[in-house]
Amino acid sequence: MKINIKNLQKKLPVKPDKVKGLVLDILKGEKIKGSGYINICFTDDTLIKKFNAKFLKTDTSTDVLAFDLNDSRIGKIMLADIMISTDTAINNSRKFKTEPDYELMLYVTHGVLHILGYDDHNKVQKKQMRKKELEYVNR
Repeated sequence: MKINIKNLQKKLPVKPDKVKGLVLDILKGEKIKGSGYINICFTDDTLIKKFNAKFLKTDTSTDVLAFDLNDSRIGKIMLADIMISTDTAINNSRKFKTEPDYELMLYVTHGVLHILGYDDHNKVQKKQMRKKELEYVNR
């Protein structure tokens, strides 16, 4: 699996090796095999808000956007883009009394789980996703 990290912000240091290790750990834990590409972009609220408006028709910033680009005609190759707001990580770390780096890893996990088919649209799904997030982030 090829994991590409793009850092488009300067407010919060990003540790590419830590991010890649976490993604690989999640894929292994979820028994995902095969090849593919996962692109993870760290950005600010301004840019993520533009993408949220364009693709999800929501004119607000958010913590994570995950785009599953898989095409069933291609087969078992994983293709995905994940966008993460470091501004939101910083703000939420203050709000929840966590470290910004912890928030980033939580968002990476959240994005990867979305790509793997997990959702958080209702209480049951949200509970399952939160359990999985904590399982991977707290390892």
